[in-house]
Amino acid sequence: MLDIAEELHRWVRDGRDFAVATVVSVGGSAPRPPGAALAVDTDGTVIGSVSGGCVEGAVYDLCVQALQDGEPVSERFGYSDEDAFAVGLTCGGVIEVLVTPVRAGDPVYAAGLAAAARGEPVALARVARGPAELLGRALLVYPDGRHEGSLGPRDADSPGEVGADGSGRHRPHEGPRAGRSHLDRTSAAQARALLDLGRTGTVEISEDGSHCPGGLTLFVESSVPPPRMIVFGAVDFAAALVRAGRFLGYRVTVCDARPVFATRSRFPDADEIVVDWPHRYLLRTATDERTVLCVLTHDAKFDIPLLREALRLPAAFVGAMGSRRTHEDRNRRLREGGVTERELARLRSPIGLDLGGRTPEETALSIAAEIVAVRNGGSGVPLTDSAAPIHRDRDKPVLRVS
Repeated sequence: MLDIAEELHRWVRDGRDFAVATVVSVGGSAPRPPGAALAVDTDGTVIGSVSGGCVEGAVYDLCVQALQDGEPVSERFGYSDEDAFAVGLTCGGVIEVLVTPVRAGDPVYAAGLAAAARGEPVALARVARGPAELLGRALLVYPDGRHEGSLGPRDADSPGEVGADGSGRHRPHEGPRAGRSHLDRTSAAQARALLDLGRTGTVEISEDGSHCPGGLTLFVESSVPPPRMIVFGAVDFAAALVRAGRFLGYRVTVCDARPVFATRSRFPDADEIVVDWPHRYLLRTATDERTVLCVLTHDAKFDIPLLREALRLPAAFVGAMGSRRTHEDRNRRLREGGVTERELARLRSPIGLDLGGRTPEETALSIAAEIVAVRNGGSGVPLTDSAAPIHRDRDKPVLRVS
């Protein structure tokens, strides 16, 4: 549900109750990944999507029912061979959907949606499978380990444990409150691990938070700031690539050492424009495993010192523009500069997929296509010529506490 946090945050501010259906697991050729969400408010207004249209009507009905009775529900949708017109995914996939009613005044959801809408890192963990009384319980986890809410039963939900004196009072550190605390601490630690990786996925954990198999399945949604795309070289192709990067959800920076070219008028769609030597800027700016680095300068005095540093960073993608002759000369210079063969193997050059394009827009499309393919493990070949699944499982593993 954090993928539609901005809209839901507005609903919360307006005091609108709603039910949200979230994809918690997928199998086969499912059209939307875990975390995709559809929400319905009390007026019947709909935002988001869980399947691209296949089961939206049935999910809408589940949301309406959840709003009426206040009960969360988990539902599995798949293709039916016996009845091709039954509710299901005609593409042959399977999705599991968790439907949760949310009151506008709920502090956990309100805080989580507000943080995600501001672009702040936060994780929302919910019980996706387990005892009915725990289904949909939510825990909000921050990067520093703080958490709000609880996944365990409320004290009133469980009978007191009989003490030695037969009084029914809970012994210190025992009973529901202690169980809740242990479960929440364990769950928060697992959710934070996913948040640190910027991933959304499931965590299997015991109901009391101990290291025993079985129990609960938590669905953890991570909301992190958008990944960065840094475009080096304020050339004509860069303006089109900036627009493509923004379309793909990146925070895009343009960097060039020449102030006459690196201007806001030339790159109105960039989030940031930096006038500096590319390698010097790369060394002082923040990058991570999701960062995309696109070198479009095809000028050795900029490229070589920049790529020497870029290929040693844990970036998701490092690509450089240039002809095949430029590519060979660049590789020779990089080897002479101490770049290893292993580091050099990370360089995507000449950058982009072979689409036969020539214009800046077509070139930007080919670069963006290669970035998407690398990010998702795609081959880049036409689907007509490929027998691979159309919708691959993303790199969001199931974590088990054992």
